[in-house]
Amino acid sequence: MTATASATRIELLSASGWSPVCDWDLLVPGRGIAVLLPDGRQVAVFRDGNDRLYASDNRDPFTGAYVLSRGLLGSTADGRIYVASPLLKQRFDLVTGECLDDEDVRIAVHTVRAA
Repeated sequence: MTATASATRIELLSASGWSPVCDWDLLVPGRGIAVLLPDGRQVAVFRDGNDRLYASDNRDPFTGAYVLSRGLLGSTADGRIYVASPLLKQRFDLVTGECLDDEDVRIAVHTVRAA
């Protein structure tokens, strides 16, 4: 999604509806932040260089560490946006959750918007 000039906060969709998670200005293009949801889950929220937003689980399934928010964004030759884990460098597609380096592994992705 591309944000509008009036967008000031980022919201994540959960079972109970849209919840604010951070201010737009906290998201640096190409990087992420970790947010703690009311149910105790950690989610990583990312903003790419084109101001599109993505959200995924923050837990790296290979190590069990909650670090994906510290990973760097990149894109494949065919335009798939991914986050590379800062630990073992596996890449996760931020639209589908698929691990680009091991097809048997996935992370959950979440719906996010600027409001």
